[in-house]
Amino acid sequence: MDPKVLLVYASMTGTTRDMADSVVEGLLESCVAVEVKEAIDTSASDLDVYDNFVFGLYTWGDGDLPDEFLDLYDEMRDMDLSGKRAAVFGCGDSSYRYFAVAGDMLSKRLENRGAAVMQRTVKADRCPGIEDFDACRKLGIEFADFIKRQLN
Repeated sequence: MDPKVLLVYASMTGTTRDMADSVVEGLLESCVAVEVKEAIDTSASDLDVYDNFVFGLYTWGDGDLPDEFLDLYDEMRDMDLSGKRAAVFGCGDSSYRYFAVAGDMLSKRLENRGAAVMQRTVKADRCPGIEDFDACRKLGIEFADFIKRQLN
């Protein structure tokens, strides 16, 4: 069975959505099917259907998760994500005390719930450039490889 990925993102200005598009490119290059959903429209029951997730989110304020991610993040607290695989990417603003830590918080929650989380991530500072988008595409390719290694 070919792996499928659920990519969930939150984007206020479109930056994280654009990064997500680049991750999708990498996944598709690696022949991995992907469904894309906004975090506000995603619940724990959506996570039950998939074994592979990529999460994209921005860091709000001084190190907070975006409001659109809060319900899903809270629902994950009681989930068993053993046997599932995940990757996280996001953006932030280095002028704040905590740079792009929302992704770190989400990664920790995923690990604590039993998911295998790919350690490589992409963190863009403010508006991502060509290098950031290329890094996101490569993240998609590397996550596809991560999935395949975990399955073998």
